[in-house]
Amino acid sequence: MNSTSDTGIAGGDGGSFDPRQAAALLDQTTIQARRRLQPAQPWLLMIRAVLALCILGAVWLNVRGQHPYQHPTAGLAPFAIIFGVLNTVVTVAVARNAKAGVTGRTRFRPAEIALLIAVWVAAYAVIGFLGAAGVSDSVAYGLYPTTVPLMAGGLTFAGVAAARAEWLRCGVGLGVAVTGAVALSAGPAGGWAVDGAGLCLTLLAAATFIIWRQRRPVI
Repeated sequence: MNSTSDTGIAGGDGGSFDPRQAAALLDQTTIQARRRLQPAQPWLLMIRAVLALCILGAVWLNVRGQHPYQHPTAGLAPFAIIFGVLNTVVTVAVARNAKAGVTGRTRFRPAEIALLIAVWVAAYAVIGFLGAAGVSDSVAYGLYPTTVPLMAGGLTFAGVAAARAEWLRCGVGLGVAVTGAVALSAGPAGGWAVDGAGLCLTLLAAATFIIWRQRRPVI
């Protein structure tokens, strides 16, 4: 008759399965599950952080020498468009892969998505009206686009996330809103630099927290 010790359980092949091995296996399985079901992928957040810093930093370099302030030159438009397209494509592709067969509160509802889009579109649409109304370039193409859209969009995103008890997303939204608020004190040119640095730090902080949460042991 085979016997088992106090620290192991006999396996079908005559070996033993230590409780520490079971704990390690459970940890590994849990980490893999967290990575698969995590709505925001850390590497994607890091890429966004670097791109936001580069794009907004380039805008700041473009406008910092303007006296009086006018607006970013048209030469930066293609880079901003490329960033927007790539970010959208990668986000959709990752979301489909990560959420295949997954349902529940990780997905934003259509009404929530519509609200977020409406706030962002409305915030940026105002820029055209400001210019047509004769508002100074420093406000219409400097202070406003670096502050109001981030505050409005960030607070809306944070509110939607808080209603869903998704506190990481809520924190990201608040970080974006705070970035916009801080940009108010940086002036029409400096606001672009504040936005780049603030968004970069917010996204990197979120990615770091997700990695920590994925790797923390269960036992």
